[in-house]
Amino acid sequence: MICQIQINNKNVRFDTDVYHHISLGLSNGQDNPDCFYLPEPVFTPFRAGNFVGSTQEGGNCNCYTLTISPHGNGTHTECIGHIVGGFTIHQCLKTIISSATLISITPTLISHNDYVITKETLVSKIQDTDCKSLIIRTLPNSDEKKNRSYSGKNPPYFTADALEICVEKNIEHLLVDLPSVDREEDGGALSAHKAFWHFPHAPRNFATITELIYVPDNIPDGDYILMHNIAPLESDASPSRPIIFPIMK
Repeated sequence: MICQIQINNKNVRFDTDVYHHISLGLSNGQDNPDCFYLPEPVFTPFRAGNFVGSTQEGGNCNCYTLTISPHGNGTHTECIGHIVGGFTIHQCLKTIISSATLISITPTLISHNDYVITKETLVSKIQDTDCKSLIIRTLPNSDEKKNRSYSGKNPPYFTADALEICVEKNIEHLLVDLPSVDREEDGGALSAHKAFWHFPHAPRNFATITELIYVPDNIPDGDYILMHNIAPLESDASPSRPIIFPIMK
């Protein structure tokens, strides 16, 4: 189906049958990213009397209890409720479709094993964008990101002033292929999260951060239509499946 929408007073078209999903699925066990030492997902067949919720174990249907930690297991979208009480992702994410820009960035080494995405690097990449969503693919990029162990490895992160630029550019939704926009161990400062949500001065309750996406190399940098998909959880974060559609010429 060909859809036409208006973005910044311009009509753009996209084909709903031509898209890329840029999320990591959640699997039972260890075949997932490992972040912040959070437990791996566990999918357990429900049992009651003679009933077992597993067709592999002879049950009539599958009925599993899922134990997951969204912030550490795979692609997830979080809201300002991640740093302050009273907000849930189901309440805060009002956007279904938005204009998006995909950029690729090589983090900068600023000290021993400290790789960051700086204000200067980000400004050079997004100075011309007027999209509401920003998708960042870090380089180098490899399939290893699909199940990489990040815990205790101090993965790349953002400086707070880099995310202040996102606020200045009116970017409402940030999507990154990292476990967090902040340093793995920062003493609880969460300065990049706070900068993006403009907390506590003028909180952007509508803004979201999606972490642990994966953007394959065959998807070129450029402008897209982004569709946001989350589970309707009344929690600070939810597993998510963002999808991008190429804009038709």
